[in-house]
Amino acid sequence: MNGPEPQGRGGLLRAARWWAQDYVYAAWRQVLSAVSRTRPEEFLEGPRRPVVVIPGVYEDWRFMLPLVRRLHEAGHPVHVVALLRRNRRAVPKAADLIAGYIRDHDLKDAVIVAHSKGGLIGKFVMMQLDPERRVAGMVAVCAPFSGSRYASFMLVPSLRAFSPRSAVTRQLAREERVNEHITSVYGHFDPHIPEGSSLPGARNIQLDTAGHFRILAQEETIRTILDVAAAP
Repeated sequence: MNGPEPQGRGGLLRAARWWAQDYVYAAWRQVLSAVSRTRPEEFLEGPRRPVVVIPGVYEDWRFMLPLVRRLHEAGHPVHVVALLRRNRRAVPKAADLIAGYIRDHDLKDAVIVAHSKGGLIGKFVMMQLDPERRVAGMVAVCAPFSGSRYASFMLVPSLRAFSPRSAVTRQLAREERVNEHITSVYGHFDPHIPEGSSLPGARNIQLDTAGHFRILAQEETIRTILDVAAAP
């Protein structure tokens, strides 16, 4: 479980600062993603294990471009599924796209690197759509594996789907057999997922940072992801 939510005036001020920093980072990445002309084909070569990147909801793959570049610089061929666009599809439908891409490109011993909703998509692939065991594991950053209580107040279906009471969230939470192949990375405070991102049976890594988006840019997060991707 993530650390407790900040308490008291000092804690609330600290939480407000984290919220602000998180949204500034997210807004800036969205702007850069929108104007970027970087192509997926630029990252397909490399001698090391293939990596499949899955962004969060309302994020296209370029939102994670700094991490994509670091993985590629480390020698990994990095695959993105541009058909996800801004990742608003339901988790099972998005998982179909990811599984189809992995199969069509004959990827083997692949590692999924996912942010937020991407972690749910990746786990769904590992649970139901990878009979040939092409996916060796996944590292998920700030994934709502137990849902988020805030989702119940959302009007948009693509956000309300993260409710702890949704059928897909309950299905993913019940299935634990693939958890041992998942590394869940998160900070001590996530303004979007008060339930936390700890996953039973997984390798859970809580970093000394906070946020839901800005954590992707933290060097400790990047080093953790690189280590998992390179591990046997």
